[in-house]
Amino acid sequence: MAYEIHEAQPDRMDYTPYGAASEFLHYRGPEAIISGPAETGKTLGALWKLHLCACKYPDSSIVICRKTLTSIYSTVLVTFQKKVLGDNWPFEPYGGEKPQWFPYPNGSRIWVAGLDKASRVLSAEHDIIYVNQAEELILEDWETLTTRATGRAGNMPYAQTIGDMNPAYPAHWIYRRESLQMFYSWHRENPMLYDQDTGEITEQGQRTMAVLEALTGTRKKRLKDGMPAQAEGAVYDEWNDEHHLVDRFDIPDDWRRFCAVDFGYTNPFVCQWWAVDNDGRMYLYRQYYMTQRTVRAHAARLRALTGDEAIETAVCDHDAEDRATLAEEGISNCAADKRVSVGIDKVKERLKPAADGRPRLFILRDGLAEVDPALTEKRLPLTTEDELPGYVWSDRAAKEVPIKEHDHGMDALRYAVMYLDGGSEFTWGFI
Repeated sequence: MAYEIHEAQPDRMDYTPYGAASEFLHYRGPEAIISGPAETGKTLGALWKLHLCACKYPDSSIVICRKTLTSIYSTVLVTFQKKVLGDNWPFEPYGGEKPQWFPYPNGSRIWVAGLDKASRVLSAEHDIIYVNQAEELILEDWETLTTRATGRAGNMPYAQTIGDMNPAYPAHWIYRRESLQMFYSWHRENPMLYDQDTGEITEQGQRTMAVLEALTGTRKKRLKDGMPAQAEGAVYDEWNDEHHLVDRFDIPDDWRRFCAVDFGYTNPFVCQWWAVDNDGRMYLYRQYYMTQRTVRAHAARLRALTGDEAIETAVCDHDAEDRATLAEEGISNCAADKRVSVGIDKVKERLKPAADGRPRLFILRDGLAEVDPALTEKRLPLTTEDELPGYVWSDRAAKEVPIKEHDHGMDALRYAVMYLDGGSEFTWGFI
């Protein structure tokens, strides 16, 4: 099948798909996902498919969506606008800096939606619904989208629910869904990384593969090798994205709030904002995860992010000088209870379902206040939840001490739980 730009569209076509990206682009079945390690061109290929379909089939209705609406604007839409539409695309999106849809002169529209925001977009019928980072979805999300991709919106000869994903854990529902056609992409299919005529790696490819080669554990298996992987000996094996990672909501003013801080410079400085509901459940609602800044610079950012929220204290790592700097900058703090084994047990207790079937600790999606470009470039964890899959015991049999690697959010998490649940054995050192 050859895609042709509709005569009413600019004749711009500077994308050539290879391997799985080409197969995915030409596939017409009802459900499909392209999976692969980082930097194989999965998202770009999927977005070009949407654009070409919008150009070819007048009045088509296509959706770009993700689990949360907020996460779309700084990720997949940037790629769509810069690398697919390009700077010379003459048609302005509706909605300004946060587009609601992209118009095409043949009547087609590409909509923008998040599953966390009830809207008329995802309640209407469409021709193609595309999910970026499909591994974030639960099965119910996906099945709901399949009922909206009916093909009755425009003039397309087929309807699809499609997506792209990084490899997930082996038992993820995506790998078990029989009606879903999977396509697997690899680094050698990306012309930015490998010359498609000679097979030789490019300079960009050498830089990219060096970054991925430096990863360890589960992240390396998923992002470099492209393999579904579950960490063996996970410390928090009770953690489940479907149960503990929840959509954002407005925190009531009467809930307790406090922060937990783990200091760092070369390693991330982590600050977590926690809220506690009237039943004692904990919600991590904001995160700051940043390298290469002084404590004084961090403090200014923390004050700005906190605003007029009533924060009890910041529960901190024990560095006296850093704690004193926070205090000088107007951030009252206390020393954390750093007992590792006890702290881990307390966290695990909160992650288990309580009598009502719900856990007592949650992380809100899209809580990261600012993305660290250095960590992004190195493909290292950016948030507390990013650390969880790779947080493993150093001795799987003894289960006494976790490996001290990419655990800064894990330390702050433990400080937070111990602040509430640690008991009276520790004497708080307030400043």
